[in-house]
Amino acid sequence: MDWYSDFVARLTACQKCPRLAAYRASVKPLKKYSGQPYWARPVPPWGDLKARVMVVGLAPAAHGGNRTGRMFTGDRSAQNLFKALHLLGLSTRPYSISRDDGVELRCVYITSAVKCAPPRNRPTQSEVENCVAWLREEIEAVKPRAVVALGAVAWGAVLRALGAAKAEFRHGAAVDLGGVKIYASYHPSPRNMNTGRLSAEDLAEVLRRAATEAGCI
Repeated sequence: MDWYSDFVARLTACQKCPRLAAYRASVKPLKKYSGQPYWARPVPPWGDLKARVMVVGLAPAAHGGNRTGRMFTGDRSAQNLFKALHLLGLSTRPYSISRDDGVELRCVYITSAVKCAPPRNRPTQSEVENCVAWLREEIEAVKPRAVVALGAVAWGAVLRALGAAKAEFRHGAAVDLGGVKIYASYHPSPRNMNTGRLSAEDLAEVLRRAATEAGCI
C-alpha cells in the first residue's frame, strides 16, 4: 500500500473529535440532493501526489466535501477555486463536482486544515489542533515547494504543522519556512466573493505567485 492509500484509510476511520463525528453524520441532505447518500466521514485530500503546490482550505463543506467525499468538491467555494486553477492551467476543467467528474490536477494537491465538516464552518481550536498531525504528515509526504493557505484558520494550521512561529494573516502575505513558501489568501467562499472581499483575479494572483515560485508555470 502506498502512503496515500494508507493515509486515506487511517484518516477516514478517525473518530478523534466527537463533536465533528456526530455532526458530519447528522447533516440532512438538501432537497436537491435528496436520495443521494452523503460521504459523512473525514474527507480525503486529492490531486497530484508529487505536487509542488499544496492548497489548504479550512474544512469540508457540509453539502460539499462531506457529501461528495472529496475536498473542495461539489459546492460553490470549490467552483470559485477551480475556475482560478483552470485559468492557470493547473486543473483540466474549471469545476469540481464529484469524485467521478474526471477532473485532474497538475502540480497541485488539495487538502484542508480540518478533515471533517464543522457546524457553521467553525471548528474549535482543539479540533484544529487534532488535525495538525494529519496536515504535517501530508506536507512531509508531498514535499511541496509552495503552500497556499485559504483563510486564517488554514494559515495558522500550516504554520503549526511546520513548527513555525505565528505570523499575521493577511491576504497576499507570504513567509518562507525552510525553503517552503507559504502564501495567504482569503477563502473563496461565496460570502467573500459576493461581498467583493475576494475577487477571482485576487485569488488567481496568489495561486499564480505560488505556482511560479514552485516552478509549475
